[in-house]
Amino acid sequence: MKKILLPPMLIDLVGSALVSMDGVAFTELDSCPSCGGSLTGHDLRKKRFAVILEGGKTRVIHVVVKRFYCNACKNLCYAESPFYPDTRLGSPVVDLCALLAARMPFHRVARLLAAMGVIVDRGTIRNYAARDFGRIPSTELFGVKLPMSLLHLSLSAVGSKHRSIPGAEALVACGFKAADRTALHARRLPEERNQRDEEKQGEEGKPHQQRYYRDGT
Repeated sequence: MKKILLPPMLIDLVGSALVSMDGVAFTELDSCPSCGGSLTGHDLRKKRFAVILEGGKTRVIHVVVKRFYCNACKNLCYAESPFYPDTRLGSPVVDLCALLAARMPFHRVARLLAAMGVIVDRGTIRNYAARDFGRIPSTELFGVKLPMSLLHLSLSAVGSKHRSIPGAEALVACGFKAADRTALHARRLPEERNQRDEEKQGEEGKPHQQRYYRDGT
């Protein structure tokens, strides 16, 4: 099978954008997304944002998301963070998968992502391709259609004095804003079966994921 060759600048751009998210903390949520009730901090949970190839080895990029306990409805909910409902990878990775899958077969998308240093299996790509994530702002760079969320993250990483960028800045870069008690999309598919859920829920009950609207849609 012929190896896909990409410009090093493109590979570095994608890699720097995703690495900049490693360890970023998301800790803000004004009220319960289910009932609007007041919140009490509960704990911090590590969530997988991306899986990349670095130096020939697999590296998992994690972010930290605070969970809150609602004093009214007694549910657990997550702080605002750049994840679409029912997905287990960060929104820029989902954006990239969806854009590429609209132009080529799933197996080729997986190979192209691997050439960029991003690991996503074909089953997950297929699930994302079947979802409706609304309009994904994008641009073409070196013949590859890239989401603006990745480009904005890369620019934020360059401008940051630290390796990881602030959570609030990351949300803006990914094009998210809070949408109280409203899902981004009504139509959903089952969560990806090909990627292991790294967030096992405790006996306290399943937390409610904060929902978002993408800016400009």
